[in-house]
Amino acid sequence: MTYIGIDVSKDTFVVAYSPDKNSKTKTFKNTTRGIHEFIRTISKDEHHCVMEATGNYSALLVYLLSEAGITTSLENPLKVKNFARAMLSTVKTDEIDARLIALYGEKMQPAPYKLRSDAILTLKQKRTVIRQLKKQLIATKNLKGSMEALPFFDAKCRKSVEKTIAFLEKQVKDLEEDLASLAKSEYKKQMDLLTSVKGIGITLAAALIMATGGFTYFDNAKQLTRHLGLSPTYQQSGTSVNFKGHINRNGDSSLRSQLYIAACSSLRCNAECRAFLTVCGLRASLGKSLLLPWLTNSSDRLLPLSFRRNPMSMVIFLQRSNSCISPRCTGIDKI
Repeated sequence: MTYIGIDVSKDTFVVAYSPDKNSKTKTFKNTTRGIHEFIRTISKDEHHCVMEATGNYSALLVYLLSEAGITTSLENPLKVKNFARAMLSTVKTDEIDARLIALYGEKMQPAPYKLRSDAILTLKQKRTVIRQLKKQLIATKNLKGSMEALPFFDAKCRKSVEKTIAFLEKQVKDLEEDLASLAKSEYKKQMDLLTSVKGIGITLAAALIMATGGFTYFDNAKQLTRHLGLSPTYQQSGTSVNFKGHINRNGDSSLRSQLYIAACSSLRCNAECRAFLTVCGLRASLGKSLLLPWLTNSSDRLLPLSFRRNPMSMVIFLQRSNSCISPRCTGIDKI
């Protein structure tokens, strides 16, 4: 198997057919036509394409390569960056990056990327647009508030701002309804299971489904917590370094914030969560820095879709005491 390194940008992508320093590279346009031109130069039986995850810029390339049956790996840019450091790379160009990615694929042999379903892609698009509209809505409301503090507020300006606020609110509401409807129709069983847990609403349930592909992307709960950036960090070297730190924070920060709010809501509304907090010897007033949600359910029963009636457990992660408390030690395996 020959690994091909691809460095993707907005308008073009550079292809390295070999990791050798003197090997030639070729640049293609990052369009449907350019991608099909590239596909005609490789074979699905002999080549394995490797590229960094660059958001929307690499989405079309990954989609068309997968549709053509070509093995493709979409890697975390941090992995490639650290690999470049290990290789003592000092020069950075698109051609050198493409060769480096090809070398990374040859040495690390990354796993093939599983193309997301159309439903997941649609849900993610709706979520992205909703987030941007909400940011615009907040900015417009803040603008209105600041203008009202002036000696006088021009009637036409006020009318324009109020119309914009009403329009954005309507768009957000419509898209949120569409998102909830699509999530319920495509992932009804998972949505019913998640929303059965006190503290988890439709928004968080849909976000978890998008992050896990309907709880199919991961084999166990530990992989999921690591992906979300909720696993603890620990550094030890000799006798001078012994640091048990905070969570790694490598995942989706927005989803972690939603999980935190769900944990706080569960502590107010879910009697089992309150009982678990009491067993842990914590106080509800400890604050956000000491309280984080954890996805687990007594070992690996959460993932994949074989999880029980309540697939979520809110586990307390105590940063200051540097301890991670598992439901096993308390006998509580379902919250």
